[in-house]
Amino acid sequence: MPDTSRTTYADLHADAVAELSRWTATSPATATNRDRTLALLAAGPVAMSRAHRPGHVTASALVLDPTGDRVLLCLHGKMRRWVQLGGHCEPGDRSLAAAALREATEESGIPGLTLDPVPIDVDIHPVACQGGSLHHDVRYAVFAPTGATERVSDESEALGWFPPDRLPEPLAHATAQLVAPALAALARRAAG
Repeated sequence: MPDTSRTTYADLHADAVAELSRWTATSPATATNRDRTLALLAAGPVAMSRAHRPGHVTASALVLDPTGDRVLLCLHGKMRRWVQLGGHCEPGDRSLAAAALREATEESGIPGLTLDPVPIDVDIHPVACQGGSLHHDVRYAVFAPTGATERVSDESEALGWFPPDRLPEPLAHATAQLVAPALAALARRAAG
């Protein structure tokens, strides 16, 4: 079977390299993760595909209500932990931001979500893909419209809105670190 990842993921790969090359990290740890992700991207467009065993880039989003008083998390069906919405990039995704918004919309069932185009975090964590791999997860802040009603997808056991200072347990690794930069993105949006 021919490797089509070079053509299918070419635009997304170019976007990921450009986005992460110009991004100012929100902490020393995210700077290290950004640099490690850029090194992974040196493998070419295949690094956007879950077939890339050394690791692949994913996109996720912390969804906030319009006031920032609540964040939307899902109880992930496989991990059995509360986590932000997101997942694998798809061949049709043209940018990491578009992939994160697509995933958030699919997993929340909420139409009309809007995304802050500047990443708020990059996290690297082990996963079971391909018998064991790494997700290089680029994370964004996404904002729900007023009165949004969520709908549970096939990928989660439940969805729930939680105060940012009282997140549920068990919570996935590194989800809590998204709250401060997501709230900062909401504040920039309100000021802009």
